[in-house]
Amino acid sequence: MTSPRVTVLAGGVGGARLAHGFALAGVPLDVVVNVGDDTELHGLWISPDLDTVLYTLAGLNDEERGWGLRGESYATLAQLAVLGEDTWFTLGDKDLATHVARTARLRAGLPLSAVTAQLAASLGVTARLLPVTDDPVATVLDTPSGRLAFQEYFVRRHHADAVLGITYEGIDAARPAPGVLDAVGGADVLVLAPSNPFLSLLPVLGVAGVRDAVERTSARRVAVSPIVGGQAIKGPAAQILETLGHDVSALGVARLYTGLVDVMVIDDADAALAPAIEDLGFDVVVTDTVMGGPDGRERLARELLAV
Repeated sequence: MTSPRVTVLAGGVGGARLAHGFALAGVPLDVVVNVGDDTELHGLWISPDLDTVLYTLAGLNDEERGWGLRGESYATLAQLAVLGEDTWFTLGDKDLATHVARTARLRAGLPLSAVTAQLAASLGVTARLLPVTDDPVATVLDTPSGRLAFQEYFVRRHHADAVLGITYEGIDAARPAPGVLDAVGGADVLVLAPSNPFLSLLPVLGVAGVRDAVERTSARRVAVSPIVGGQAIKGPAAQILETLGHDVSALGVARLYTGLVDVMVIDDADAALAPAIEDLGFDVVVTDTVMGGPDGRERLARELLAV
């Protein structure tokens, strides 16, 4: 029997881990990744969400931190500090090689999608890794301290500011990268990963044609809640839901995805919310959504395939 083709819309650690689970399950896999957190530092173009997915699929990521490469050293960062550079954004020596290679190829005229495909091939990743767009999109947060670029908010200020509004600068002009709409329309199973809806998935869905493709695809559409028991597994999703006026729960997430997916997957801890989510028109699957190591990721991926 032919394996179902899976497309995952992803960003951040949760998206990377679930994509890894599907890769371990051995299914044909496309991963469409957010680029709203991309930034330029020290003259280098950095794509944190793409790199988190890339390193995780390659089996090279630092599992303890959830991002970056395992066994890193930081001699270059230390020397940059000696030279008077601001080093609030941690870059390991091996990680820097990725950014150097990416930046050089972008400056040579290659689009981000082509560069990403080259990097993935070099690291032995067989899944198709697709930035949602080759065009610049920047997530900007409105906070009581003013407007903050994503990495300023997330890394430098440790996402401690209340988020009062979010803008995806450049998204109106952005067009899907090659392969993105085909990946959505051609999937048998389309998965919205347990990524932050506002920081990872809405900037994917906001690129022209992507939301429409999700709405029109014949794929079985499944979303996994990143909120478990009223808390985010990782990152500021719970805080942002609250400050933007949404219910901080799997139900609050489901309301954001109404009309986009057929199935909401929620954690055992949120089983009591299943009837309310079903009332929104979803099928609901209740299971253990907290992925641990590779075994937990593959287990959840196979459960989603069974849906």
